[in-house]
Amino acid sequence: MRQGSQNFRLLWSATLVALAACTAQPTPPPPAAAPTKEASKASVRKEPFGATKEGTAVELYTLTNASGMEVRAMTYGGIIVSLRVPDKTGALGDVVLGYDSLDGYLKASPYFGAIIGRYGNRIARGRFKLDGKEYKLAANNGPNALHGGVKGFDKVVWKAESFQDGRGVGIVFTYTSADGEEGYPGKLDAKVTYALADDNSLGFEYQAATDKPTPVNLTQHSYFNLAGDGSGDILAQELMMKASRFTPVDKTLIPTGELKSVEATPFDFRTATAIGARIEAKDQQIEFGPGYDHNWVLDREEGGGLQLAARLHDPASGRVMEIKTTEPGLQFYSGNFLDGTITGKGGHVYKRHAGLCLETQHYPDSPNKPAFPSTVLNPGEEYHSHTVYTFSVQKP
Repeated sequence: MRQGSQNFRLLWSATLVALAACTAQPTPPPPAAAPTKEASKASVRKEPFGATKEGTAVELYTLTNASGMEVRAMTYGGIIVSLRVPDKTGALGDVVLGYDSLDGYLKASPYFGAIIGRYGNRIARGRFKLDGKEYKLAANNGPNALHGGVKGFDKVVWKAESFQDGRGVGIVFTYTSADGEEGYPGKLDAKVTYALADDNSLGFEYQAATDKPTPVNLTQHSYFNLAGDGSGDILAQELMMKASRFTPVDKTLIPTGELKSVEATPFDFRTATAIGARIEAKDQQIEFGPGYDHNWVLDREEGGGLQLAARLHDPASGRVMEIKTTEPGLQFYSGNFLDGTITGKGGHVYKRHAGLCLETQHYPDSPNKPAFPSTVLNPGEEYHSHTVYTFSVQKP
């Protein structure tokens, strides 16, 4: 079972220094320094954001760092509703796809901005064996199970608490998945922490514990367009992935079990390459996509911890997103199934390749692939995974 990087404390408490009492006339302490202008900008705010069809209240949290970067996330699905980061002129722009209100997310949505679980990505034929017993899942993606089932972690209301401490500002989401929920064994206590720091990094820490052996593979499913939501497609944006192999798939997008070299294929992103450069290549794997919808095997160094996985750059805006993770894999999805039928924020129509996903994860169908790194969590163990997105600007 993977353990990820070293455990991180969820909350740091500030140390209060007691002033010793003096019998002599006390010397008045110097006046406290006023908060700096920059420090005063960091904030966290909570507000109502509607209710589910069952009447459960949903809350929206707005995180703002000292640089003005802003993240809005809600308790329904842990969904990132908007993510505003500066471009090369300093102007803030929303770089994730989604909807203006809760109603859009309550309809059929392609997992915009959500926490994915209990198992991110696909499991073949919606079934797996564990300790000699077969478990059957919902086949909600052709013949396969996808992203936790019909009602995965993206469609539940999480409990949430905000914080503001040495890491910045953030939200701690918690959810308990019952034994048998969506066909998975064991009660799973899940915790996901979003932390926005003043260096324009957004961290995701995933933790879980179970009372029965169960597969777990949590991830985040934001659709990015660094040029800005509604700006067009992502084909001119340049992607680098630190991966010399990927997992080829069959026509239903289930890995064959092979770890194939990217050398001389459209899957070689070891140097920054425009996403559209080879997305129409005459290649069976591209045709299965159609486009990119594959897992890359990250080239990780010994020692574990956060390591560079990918770098995305938009030449037009200058925005850069760098991804570091403790995970062994990265699913790159180029928005192949966005077909113009979804109208999102600001009335933007999301056509093919309007956004892309870069999901840090273990490999798809690992419960049925003994040679892949295990995703089984056992009682007494802690699931732990950590990913950080850092945003910056590259000027010409």
